[in-house]
Amino acid sequence: MLGPHSAVVDPETPIASASTAGTRDVGGAYFVLAGTLLGILFVKAEVLTWYRIQEMFRFQSFHMYGVIAGALATAMAGLQLIRRFQLRSWNGQTIVVPAKLHTPLGIRYWAGGAIFGLGWGLLGACPGPMFALLGAGVTAITVAILGAMAGTWVYALLQPRLPH
Repeated sequence: MLGPHSAVVDPETPIASASTAGTRDVGGAYFVLAGTLLGILFVKAEVLTWYRIQEMFRFQSFHMYGVIAGALATAMAGLQLIRRFQLRSWNGQTIVVPAKLHTPLGIRYWAGGAIFGLGWGLLGACPGPMFALLGAGVTAITVAILGAMAGTWVYALLQPRLPH
């Protein structure tokens, strides 16, 4: 049961309340700082380079698989800590992780993963750190950023017609 100070971790549900209105700017600064530090870490760990991504897709190196496995282990541990200790968000709201929606054969996850993987393989860059690549001076990624923005716009147009 959600209380008045609960936060649902769901990217499709915007969270807005009067109790957090004045603290959003401060919290936003922390997120920008964390994102900047993560981008620097990605550059230093060489997970943004096209060569590392191609090595992964050609099964020539364990480097990227190790990074992905580490991220998966960190996310799993983080979710377990949130659930076990009923941790709260940066502004004091209870974090609630909703149950996963199951569809026949999990088609939404297979289709989404296939589209994501196809784009990742064709582009040679993961969508997550595209701005870190731009910050690192890889200006060709601007085309990918514009493509991602166009794809997001098309999804917003089609969302009401898609089965969710």
